Amino acid sequence: MPNAIVPTSGVLVGRAKIPGHATPRIVTVRDGAVFDITGKAAPTVRDIAELDNPATYVSSATGTKLGDVNAIIENSWTDKYDPAIPALLSPIDLQAVKASGVTFVASLLERVIEEQAKGDKAKADSLREDVLKLIGADLSKIVPGSPAAMQVKEALIARGVWSQYLEVGIGPDAEIFTKGQPMSTVGFGADVGLHPISSWNNPEPEIVLVVSAAGRIVGATLGNDVNLRDVEGRSALLLGKAKDNNASGSVGPFVRLFDGDFTIETVKAAELSLRVEGEDGFVLDGHSSMAKISRTPESLVEATIGRHHQYPDGFVLYLGTMFAPVKDRDGPGKGFTHKMNDVVSISTPSLGTLSNRVRLSTECAPWTYGASHLLRDLAKAGLL
Repeated sequence: MPNAIVPTSGVLVGRAKIPGHATPRIVTVRDGAVFDITGKAAPTVRDIAELDNPATYVSSATGTKLGDVNAIIENSWTDKYDPAIPALLSPIDLQAVKASGVTFVASLLERVIEEQAKGDKAKADSLREDVLKLIGADLSKIVPGSPAAMQVKEALIARGVWSQYLEVGIGPDAEIFTKGQPMSTVGFGADVGLHPISSWNNPEPEIVLVVSAAGRIVGATLGNDVNLRDVEGRSALLLGKAKDNNASGSVGPFVRLFDGDFTIETVKAAELSLRVEGEDGFVLDGHSSMAKISRTPESLVEATIGRHHQYPDGFVLYLGTMFAPVKDRDGPGKGFTHKMNDVVSISTPSLGTLSNRVRLSTECAPWTYGASHLLRDLAKAGLL
């Protein structure tokens, strides 16, 4: 850990800021080099996702070589950025940014613990043991909404530990929420932000699906669904404050488009690795297996889009994580929480590695470039 930053195969698409261009440029990777493939036919990643065959378009598009991919990746770190050299941005643009929660049993249990601990880290360890004893069943084997799931629900209600998190974990309806606004995510090397009020927080390593306006899954990438455990633990109604802050969602480094070799089945078999490295010498390694997800990626997409809800510019969907860090950092019983300048790396061989440095959301670069700015710049460049 970490694996290679860029996968060794596949059709990749992303975005970069390039000297001499006001608008973000669409890029791909070929033979270890980054190429600018921005064109009027599909000037945004959203437009590429709406094509009949996005992978064919990207692999055959005429491009201008920008330089070595490793050099551009290195220049993408906020503290190393040289404006004279291209740097990666988040690989998505106009898509809505959605997320699904409590899709793994480990995550489900931690949400129950957060809710009952009310943000108290010291209380969480004893609660964790109690809840596991009470549940007894292996919830990862239970199909949400099934008769078996309803039996578990009734047993938990009788024992006084029923939770809204268990409702969305094993009940008929998935939790789908808005992680952030279009254009708000950050990419590889960028700082990710924690709200200053939080003292108990963690990364959430996830696969992120790219979905067209028609509900067709066209590719995938990596994401960090930064989480404030103490804020959400106080009340689920604070989900927006816990999840949607400046630089609180990272995506990248590239979107890998579906083709004959990379499919939804690849996503379902993915094994994600996580590493957190602190300036204090602390190292946390974690793992998340997509094989243990309790709701299929397709079912989560269906819960997001349909006759009940449309997304004209498509959307990306964080699929949730089974990883919940419990390793003590500052002493026995104190659990894990971030410290400033932690470096978080999320990896899987088929998608590469997404790395970011942790700061307060108030100290990360402010989000100032939105959809209106992108469209104006595209118009000025003659790309609309």
